[in-house]
Amino acid sequence: MTVYRVLTGPDDAAFCHRVTEALSRGWSLHGPPALTYDCDRRTPIVAQAIIKEVSQPYSPELDFESL
Repeated sequence: MTVYRVLTGPDDAAFCHRVTEALSRGWSLHGPPALTYDCDRRTPIVAQAIIKEVSQPYSPELDFESL
């Protein structure tokens, strides 16, 4: 089964670390990142979709953090 997640947050080092950690845990990038600007917070916001192949069947209780 392919598991899908979208990571979002301010475009900063912390976001890059989250994506890098996911990649080191076997996730793969799925498409290019999306970028927008939050005028209230005056910061760019980025989103990156990631996917991972897992052997377990789908369940609504699936814990994405444990994969």
